[in-house]
Amino acid sequence: MWFFTSEEKELQSVCRDFASKELAPFAEKHDHDESFNINAFKKMGELGVLGITADPKYGGAGLGATAATIVMEEFGKACAGSTLSYLAHTILCVNNIQNNASEEQKAKYLPKLITGEHIGCMGMSEPEFGSDAVGIQTKAKKDGDHYVINGTKMWITNAQYADVAYVYTRTGEDRKNLSTFIIEKGTPGFHVGKPIHKMGMRSSPTGELVFDKAKVPATQLVGKEGDSIYHMMKNLDIERITIAGISLGIAQACVDQCVKYAQERKQFGKQIGNFQLIQKMIAEMKAETEMMRAFLYSVCKQYDAGERGPVNAAMVKLQLPKMATKIALDAIQLHGGYGYSREFPLERMMRDNKLNEIGAGTNEVMIMIIAKNMLKELDK
Repeated sequence: MWFFTSEEKELQSVCRDFASKELAPFAEKHDHDESFNINAFKKMGELGVLGITADPKYGGAGLGATAATIVMEEFGKACAGSTLSYLAHTILCVNNIQNNASEEQKAKYLPKLITGEHIGCMGMSEPEFGSDAVGIQTKAKKDGDHYVINGTKMWITNAQYADVAYVYTRTGEDRKNLSTFIIEKGTPGFHVGKPIHKMGMRSSPTGELVFDKAKVPATQLVGKEGDSIYHMMKNLDIERITIAGISLGIAQACVDQCVKYAQERKQFGKQIGNFQLIQKMIAEMKAETEMMRAFLYSVCKQYDAGERGPVNAAMVKLQLPKMATKIALDAIQLHGGYGYSREFPLERMMRDNKLNEIGAGTNEVMIMIIAKNMLKELDK
């Protein structure tokens, strides 16, 4: 984008190079095997992007939503599944600890998470509570110098590999009485449940977090009891912005693949790029992708300038994944039988992107957020 700073342009170049070497060559294998590219993940720590929004005193980069979204786009072009795991670690775990934890907790957990020595995840969704995140039923009850936690978290990215989990619980009867704990692997009563097999994002491990009378020291409580509803809603904004960056990366990868294919594939004695219908499809995909890019990074810049709120985040989260799915389907159509086969990456991109219409708040929830905020005007 024309308004990127020199630092953001350098980050873009470095991440593009990393993705081409460490993610793209292995994307198909990890998708096929439903395996995690942990080698690349560890190298992300060496690259310095696992703490993209964290304070430099803990090893972070101290950057904002724009920089984080640049990483999502560049990595997302190459392997959306690995990028989803990156998002779960950096935005859902590291960013939450950075913004909400005590200095002691930050000093304890952030350095190893930022170098990649440890992997993080976040536990919010439950078997019966997905879109209604405030209704979660995992309970934490104080017992002396520790809490006893019972419940199950579902659809947790990085569950099987996480050393640290940032977990939302209920600590009172009031619907909004939510509290957060940083829970370490090996905590008595805490274990990872069954892996979840998915249509897309197959290179991103997903599983359950199970708490059966888990004994968690009171020092692991983040902030005060009952104040985590604010933490949750605040972090959802940057999660929704950055996950839209993965969809932008997928859309751009589809455009790039279509341009390449149109120059190579021949039918009726000529390259298919000479046919007006193919030109129309590519031109529209390119225009749609540039619209996505301008909208997303405009919202990123607003966020970094302190103009934060749920509506802009919800709008990019609603529109970009929807448009990326359309672009992926158009790209498959342009490729014909090859697009439908696993010989080309387009079917994987389409499967991967569908998650972005569901995770971090479904399209329908985004519509509710946008409409409710707009219709408040009617009450004035």
